[in-house]
Amino acid sequence: MAGASGGAGLLVLVAGSAAVAGVARRVAVSAPLLLVVIGLAVSYVPGVPAYTLDPHLVLPFVLPPLLHTAALESSYLGLRANLRPVALLSVGHVLFATAVVGAVAHALVPGLPLAAALVLGAVVAPPDAVAATSIARRVGLPARMVTILEGESLFNDATAITAYRVALAAAVGEGISWPRGIGDFLLAAIGGVGVGLVLMVPLHWLRTRLTEPLLQNTLSLLIPFVAYAAAERVDASGVLAVVVVALHLGHRSYEVDFATRLQEAAVWKMVAFLLESAVFALIGLQLRLVVRGLGPHGVWQAIGYAAVLLVVLIAARFVWVFPATYLPRRLIPSIGRRDPAPPRSTPLVISWAGMRGVVSLAVAFSIPLTTHDGTPFPSRDLLLFLAFGCVIGTLVVQGFTLPAVVRALRLPGPDAQRITLIEAQAQSEASTAAEDRLERMLAQPENALPAPLEERLRRVLERRRNAVWERLGQVNEVTGESADATYRRLSREVIAAERDVFVGLRDARRIDDEMLRTLLRRLDLEEAAAERLED
Repeated sequence: MAGASGGAGLLVLVAGSAAVAGVARRVAVSAPLLLVVIGLAVSYVPGVPAYTLDPHLVLPFVLPPLLHTAALESSYLGLRANLRPVALLSVGHVLFATAVVGAVAHALVPGLPLAAALVLGAVVAPPDAVAATSIARRVGLPARMVTILEGESLFNDATAITAYRVALAAAVGEGISWPRGIGDFLLAAIGGVGVGLVLMVPLHWLRTRLTEPLLQNTLSLLIPFVAYAAAERVDASGVLAVVVVALHLGHRSYEVDFATRLQEAAVWKMVAFLLESAVFALIGLQLRLVVRGLGPHGVWQAIGYAAVLLVVLIAARFVWVFPATYLPRRLIPSIGRRDPAPPRSTPLVISWAGMRGVVSLAVAFSIPLTTHDGTPFPSRDLLLFLAFGCVIGTLVVQGFTLPAVVRALRLPGPDAQRITLIEAQAQSEASTAAEDRLERMLAQPENALPAPLEERLRRVLERRRNAVWERLGQVNEVTGESADATYRRLSREVIAAERDVFVGLRDARRIDDEMLRTLLRRLDLEEAAAERLED
């Protein structure tokens, strides 16, 4: 990613996109959608540099950390339980959409070769990981639906990029056959999973052996790039390698010490926030560059092509999702017995949650300028515009209307009471085990403690056990808070009072800055312990 003004332009891009994303959070609007729309508007402001989306940077340096972050927060067990719908979407739907969009584009655009049309189909086939799941969580979709959308978005990029490479090889004149293309596809997929399986165990072992949180988090930042590069080096799917490694690390994260987990969560949230904000802003900022490159193709004619392909792309997802949801249950009765068919609203929402994003544009911009014989790539500028139109169209049309669709269908959101009850029961069992261990430890002479400290340990355990149950209790008639919420609010006030005193002592030169940092960190940890962390 770069701008015409170099480092200053990049700084403005990151700062501006972060500011827009922050505003989106404040006004409860989807950040990807707002960033794209504002990027579109800003691209035509005089004096704005011509930012370019460099696929040689996006694919190896932006995509891996975004996928890594998403996979770390995904549920391995949830994905395994929903393997069939995830595979049908991330593999079946992507290949189906590639074929349908490619066939329609070949028939629609005069003189567009089928291989080049399939390149476009592969480019726009995969829904975006960030856009779909961020909106899904914000509108409160059922947990299983979110898991399926997350799983699809984690794996569909690998399918699309591999299909793109096969179609591109045919388009540039490498003489690839369909059997060879299918073989290359399978080898890339199997190779990517294999590289991930090979790397995940030693990388996790290394994470657990490093004792310094800064070193552990440095390793954490390097892992997605290492996995991606290692897989691509052997012509395997780097995307699949990144996802497999991250799923394993996330599933075994409890084996890493608490300091690393706290730092890692904060670091990856910041990295993901900056990258997501910048890349969605870049999608909007590309418009001027793409329109300028249309050349002989008229803008209105290109807009007409893009509108038709957008309808085809959206319709193709419906055509695939509904049969994929109900047909396996009819053909194989055991599937229906294990997993009864969902209501029609479920495939309807999954069909509509098909927003495209940065991967599609990054791959589109990697289309070469010429074929192997030196001739210009067929209608490259038009293909870029059509890919851009499909991405923007799905983000605006589907992204802006998805919350309304969910509300109209009255889908049951996550049951907060049931989730809290499960959490309380789990905490009760854990607290009982902790109390038993504490009593055994205190009975040993080498663990003797003064009575006040013993009592403090017991109070901490009791507080942890009761905190979740209190959220199920009655609310305060005056404030509407639960007892747990009131406790946390008062804890913040008490800690704030201590913090003010410490700062005053530092300002009065009664303690130095090093002592202040030590005391403030202690308060920060106490405040974090008192809070129920929520996204």
